[in-house]
Amino acid sequence: MLGAAVERIAQKHAGLRILPEHYPIVGSNLLASICEVLSLPDDHEIITAWAEAYGFLADILIGRETQIYRKQESAENGWSGFRNFRIIRKVVESDVIDSFYLAPADDSKVPSYKPGQYITVRVPDSKTGTTMRNYSLSSAHHPDHFRISVKAEPEGAVSNLLHGKAEGDMLEVGPPCGEFFLDLSEHHERPLVLLSAGVGITPLLAMLESVQSEQPQRKVVFIHGSLHGKTHAFADHVREIAADNPNVTAHMRYSEPSEEDIAAKRFDSTGFVDAELIESLVPGRDCDYFFCGPKPFMTAIYRQLLTWGIPGSQVHFEFFGPREELEAG
Repeated sequence: MLGAAVERIAQKHAGLRILPEHYPIVGSNLLASICEVLSLPDDHEIITAWAEAYGFLADILIGRETQIYRKQESAENGWSGFRNFRIIRKVVESDVIDSFYLAPADDSKVPSYKPGQYITVRVPDSKTGTTMRNYSLSSAHHPDHFRISVKAEPEGAVSNLLHGKAEGDMLEVGPPCGEFFLDLSEHHERPLVLLSAGVGITPLLAMLESVQSEQPQRKVVFIHGSLHGKTHAFADHVREIAADNPNVTAHMRYSEPSEEDIAAKRFDSTGFVDAELIESLVPGRDCDYFFCGPKPFMTAIYRQLLTWGIPGSQVHFEFFGPREELEAG
């Protein structure tokens, strides 16, 4: 468990370009806060113990993050830190999601990445100088560009800034990171189940495209939940993949379909993605499960897989928040 937590934190830190010199600053502030809350002097044995624990964990994280930075920089077409990318194409995928095709400003190639990983976009911020957001790479690897697909959140400063960008505009981008990915070097007999809702489709679409290209013989069940057709991105693309490969089953479920959706038969069933739907499409529960979406969706899927007794090694998810929230529901 500690190893998995360290890897998750290290990948997040690498995406945000946390460096060794930042740790003493964080540590000093953390210990000062503990002293204040507990009303203890800074030389108290409890504070000393906290300092030792923090130092131990910091050393582990610094070591792993250093490995990640070196690997990023030494990778073919790789780099460390942030570099300029140009928006070479912008595509409206739904009423709320736009895709951005990003190519290096110097016309070089991009490094390979594992389907499910993300890149970090850094933009100016009037209060802090810059601010950063992680966005999943929403397609299989292409040597010339990255693609991210971003939902415009009602109060999302960065997402709305991106939606206001045009082709030709520049962005600062960090190299691919993340421990949530499909490892294509592994070959399993088990079916692959990809579950998504809303904009959570983005990393799973990269997985679907990659499996279609690299392991077309593998059984894949792709289930996506959306409000209705106007919020549903990549519907036609997913159906095309399923139509081209008999090993891929795709199912679209809408919770609030419009009359137009019903007339056009844009979805397969009504409601939320649940255990009954999954069992109706999956030939047995012994599968590899990957899922991503809003918190209620994530909580429901996570609890259901626990109820079924699916081993942790077969359960993979991307949750944008403390994992305790997911487990607590």
